[in-house]
Amino acid sequence: MNSQIKLTGGGFVTKPTRSRETRADQADIQAVSRVSQILSLFDPATPEVTAVEVAERLGLNRTTAYRYCTSLVAAGLLERSAGGGYSPGGLLLQLGAFAIGHRRVVNLAPRHMQALSRATQTSAVLSLWGLTGPVVSRVEETVSTIVVVSVRVGSHLPLDTAQSKVFLAYHSDQLSMERLIGTLSGTARDELRAEVDRVREAGYCSAMSTPGIVAVAAPVFDEYGICASLAIVGPDNTLSMSDDAPELRVVVDTARELTQELGGHYRPDDRQRAV
Repeated sequence: MNSQIKLTGGGFVTKPTRSRETRADQADIQAVSRVSQILSLFDPATPEVTAVEVAERLGLNRTTAYRYCTSLVAAGLLERSAGGGYSPGGLLLQLGAFAIGHRRVVNLAPRHMQALSRATQTSAVLSLWGLTGPVVSRVEETVSTIVVVSVRVGSHLPLDTAQSKVFLAYHSDQLSMERLIGTLSGTARDELRAEVDRVREAGYCSAMSTPGIVAVAAPVFDEYGICASLAIVGPDNTLSMSDDAPELRVVVDTARELTQELGGHYRPDDRQRAV
């Protein structure tokens, strides 16, 4: 029901009643709550959902679920995959990178990363664990080489990267990591499991992230466990994947130094030696 106010010159203007305003406020709150529910569906075991799955899990009709998903894509909070599903979008990843950027490791890492970049003549990359994998939180580029390989801050790294394998090897929630690995096909799943076992044994990972680009990564720990992966990236004609590459030693030593500054232990054998 509306109320009317009489104007001085005659005539009336309709004024919405408080009940209509209240209903509008409640609708806005419900929309925000529903968006939150949709975004909370993503986890390491669920990197992608369809509109049908959204409808089933949240008790919505399919039209409503599809409308929400397409609106979130337009806002940059979701991305539409080639298969028709939805995954976390660029804006959501950027916001996540901004939030985790306040963590202590990101504040302490810059000087270590700058020294690492200078010593190896490569770009140094710090990644923290996001919803379904590492998210690049800081990059230090080398300025003394002709070719510079870099990574955009906020980038979500796929599971076959060196940084991801480091997290998969040392993450405290190994059940969730196994579920994430289990989303891959048979051959890729078995190969990744074997590689993660090697990383866990060696304490580092070297991998071809994209054709022609090598990444060498090591874990960084605080008092609670792994908190970041530290990596260098460069062309494969200058950065070796060999276990005896001098750049690998620098990465591991830098990760160890940052770990000690954070009050963590680089690996379990470090803790045993310290006792």
